[in-house]
Amino acid sequence: MPRFAPHPARRPAVVTGASSGIGAACARALSAAGYPVVVAARRKDRLEALEEELTHHGGEARALQLDLADPSSIDAFADKVDVLGPPDIVICNAGEVVPMTAVGAEPDEFAASIQVNLLGAHRLVARLGPAMVERGHGDIVFVTSDVVVRQRTHMAAYVAAKSGLEGLARAMQMELEGSGVRVGMVRPGPATTEQGTTWSEETINRVLPSWSAWGHLRHSGALLPENVASAIVAMVSAPKGSHLTLIEIQPEAPILPDRSTFR
Repeated sequence: MPRFAPHPARRPAVVTGASSGIGAACARALSAAGYPVVVAARRKDRLEALEEELTHHGGEARALQLDLADPSSIDAFADKVDVLGPPDIVICNAGEVVPMTAVGAEPDEFAASIQVNLLGAHRLVARLGPAMVERGHGDIVFVTSDVVVRQRTHMAAYVAAKSGLEGLARAMQMELEGSGVRVGMVRPGPATTEQGTTWSEETINRVLPSWSAWGHLRHSGALLPENVASAIVAMVSAPKGSHLTLIEIQPEAPILPDRSTFR
């Protein structure tokens, strides 16, 4: 019979980018499922409000600031992340979308986007992963994006970073096979989060025709953060002996009033 590391009674989880959107929804879903949750992001006031919300509903939660743009912040976070016990689940969700083209981007701005969306995530798992391997149990989940397989204009740095993130995850899956630590990717399509809400009207008016020309605006459906959170919980809750390596989620199109063409 195959042998697997025993399922720990407590599985503390770490969720980055937890101050809004998918990260906040993921923290709520994990807490509702009984996981202790460390919520991490830059915005301290939002994190503390989320911690209070989760504990009010009977969960275990702690808020810790984390800035993935700052390597020293990641190192300091890793030193105190075990406030609820050694992390057994790490959800690398934090990300930032800055509109820029490949040849029009300032190189330093491009590099800053890569730091937040790729290098910061790697530094975090490099700090937390070895202890998970030593314990022989755990889940690391990278929240990527469908821009990896359906690239978009005016998102060059984000596309590059998320593509690199999936490459990193694939390499980790192979390297950690047999360690007891599973690595998975959740790849959302268009979602209603705060990403992109800071773009100017001028930028949006310039970008949308390009996206439409490349076939990215097929319908008006969009994922809710809760949709993505449910997939993340399913991935980390999968029984040992199974490994969900990739879940892609796309928004369902609104139902058309005339469905005669489907028959």
